[in-house]
Amino acid sequence: MLMELDLELIQKHLSGKTVGRDVRLLDSVPSTNAALRALAQQGAPEGTVVIADEQSAGQGRLRKRWFSPPGVNVYASVLLRPSLPPRDVPGYSFISSLALTDAIQAEGLAPAIKWPNDVLVDRRKVAGSLVECATSDRHVDWVILGVGVNVNVTRGALQAALGKASHAAGSLAEAARREIDRNAFAAAFLNLVDEWTQIYALQGAAPVVEAWRDRDILTGRRVEVRGEGTVYEGRVLGVDREGYLVVRDARGERRRVLDGEIRLSD
Repeated sequence: MLMELDLELIQKHLSGKTVGRDVRLLDSVPSTNAALRALAQQGAPEGTVVIADEQSAGQGRLRKRWFSPPGVNVYASVLLRPSLPPRDVPGYSFISSLALTDAIQAEGLAPAIKWPNDVLVDRRKVAGSLVECATSDRHVDWVILGVGVNVNVTRGALQAALGKASHAAGSLAEAARREIDRNAFAAAFLNLVDEWTQIYALQGAAPVVEAWRDRDILTGRRVEVRGEGTVYEGRVLGVDREGYLVVRDARGERRRVLDGEIRLSD
């Protein structure tokens, strides 16, 4: 039987300065981002975390549903209140992916990042993130980093829920061929978010972007870009500091992509 999520066990492993000051462990929520958004609007302090055993309406990028069954995975959201201008918010998408890949690597696996927010192991998506923010008067009120991680979900459960699309999804346990401790993993992720946010605040975007680029699998690859009623192919040149994917299209023009679906075509 898989180990249940346990608040005391999660807190036992926490070591961050800010993230994890207040951790709310819930049985089931529509989404952890929505639950934490409500707390943020009520004035919850920076470092507040919502973790759920299940999401009934988990959401990924482009409003895609995130399969969120109970008892097997990690669904978590972190509240930050950075003293940074709104233009720097995209850096937190990098931070979320870096914290995920570091935590996964600590389990002995080799994760990679597919822009903008997919984390892959053995070419299968095992995690994703969704960053939300609220701004006012050129000031960031709050940023929420939400993640969903396929930790111990089985291949059979993925196939039953996702059908043909399940071939592109995986789990940490499947890749590691062993059960993963969800409590330790959740705490490791939170500690790493704390670490990377400190780096970002003190050293700026350069080390964050550099680390992200080291784990990126798209640079140099041919891709198909779909979005805003357009479809085109090109070669990925990289990601800029504002979080845009930079693609050179068939006509040789450089395009910056912020929203859209990216498919490998080579």
